[in-house]
Amino acid sequence: MSKPIIGYAGLTHLGLNSAAASAKNGFTVIGYHGEADYIARINSGKLPITEPGLDVLIAKNKSRITITNDLNLLKQCDIIYISSDVPTDNNGDSDLAPINKMILDCKTVMKSGSLLIVLCQVPPGFTRQLPHKPELLYYQVETLIFGKAVERATQPERLIIGCENPKNRLDARLEIYLESFNCPILKMRYESAELAKISINMCLVASISVANTMAEICENIGADWSEILPSLKLDERIGEFSYLKPGLGIAGGNLERDLYTVLKLSESHKTDGGVIKAWIRNSVHRRDWAWRILYKKVLNQNPRAIIGILGLAYKENTDSIKNSPSLALINQLKGFNIRVHDPVVSNAATEISIISDAEEVARNANAIVIMTPWPEYANLDLTKLSSLMSGNIVLDPYAVLDGNLAKSAGLNYLTLGLSDLPTDSQRLMKNA
Repeated sequence: MSKPIIGYAGLTHLGLNSAAASAKNGFTVIGYHGEADYIARINSGKLPITEPGLDVLIAKNKSRITITNDLNLLKQCDIIYISSDVPTDNNGDSDLAPINKMILDCKTVMKSGSLLIVLCQVPPGFTRQLPHKPELLYYQVETLIFGKAVERATQPERLIIGCENPKNRLDARLEIYLESFNCPILKMRYESAELAKISINMCLVASISVANTMAEICENIGADWSEILPSLKLDERIGEFSYLKPGLGIAGGNLERDLYTVLKLSESHKTDGGVIKAWIRNSVHRRDWAWRILYKKVLNQNPRAIIGILGLAYKENTDSIKNSPSLALINQLKGFNIRVHDPVVSNAATEISIISDAEEVARNANAIVIMTPWPEYANLDLTKLSSLMSGNIVLDPYAVLDGNLAKSAGLNYLTLGLSDLPTDSQRLMKNA
């Protein structure tokens, strides 16, 4: 059997990365998106999304990729993936209307016998109710990570496929395609696959909540979470790849959506969702870490203080500001003097005025807060930073900087999971 032609309907973050990975594996790919200007940007090499390595991957495999706003070209495809990112509101609710419309549009042009695969994240029960022959309908779990999407798309750990009956063999065309990734293929019923993605994210949230809870204890008793962390990763029940780095709560939209999806399912079916509510409370509490410290150490004494904020994106290597802790902090700092820098987020993406030079943010600032762990911030000249500031407080929740070097430069350095209280040995030295 010849290689199937793969179509992607929706070329936002999910669709673009997935299409590029398919082309890398030698498949002919047709990527569809309805906006002509958007397509023109992609075809000119000016990608509308920020993702390290994606531009190079697309350029290397350009001969196998057709990017178009002509829906009719999808008629050539043997497999069509619905690959638009699902928009969510601030309450974690998904707007499925664009996904339903994309599915209906594709069904008007796809040839008889082609496979329809839902790749974007949908709630359990969505796929089975679609008006498509069950033997030609699948759901595939996407596990991309902003900032690491190229690696995740080209080298998946496993592929999770939802189907009408997991005891039946997958369609031969889909088998050829999936096997090109050389990883385990897990078949399960539609609802199990839809819930598998949510289950993965719940485990991540649980790990984040543990890290944040214990890191905050460390901050109050003189312990250091970074010292404890290796002991957890060497425990085989936890593992070296466990997500146990403390942060400023849950952001980005996807994890929040899954939390609220599980809460709704729990309430609907009268199961216990108490732990989900606790995770949400923990997330909100840790999100406000920077605000609490700034108010206590700076703003309470000097309401006219200048606060420099480095980073607007919700995480590094993306321009997404969805539910960004930085935006939450900026909202809390309304009425105070702030300066903001981000290496990727543009002024067009937000009403906040963004300064182009990170060092300029520090000039005469009473405090600096690194709200996004961009790698370039690790290269800041700390001695110069200290000389530019009028104060000396640096909040670095993600430990981007070398704390010892920061202290040597005269900065009052604070990070998650590390107390600024004196240790017993420091108390003894002070009292000697």
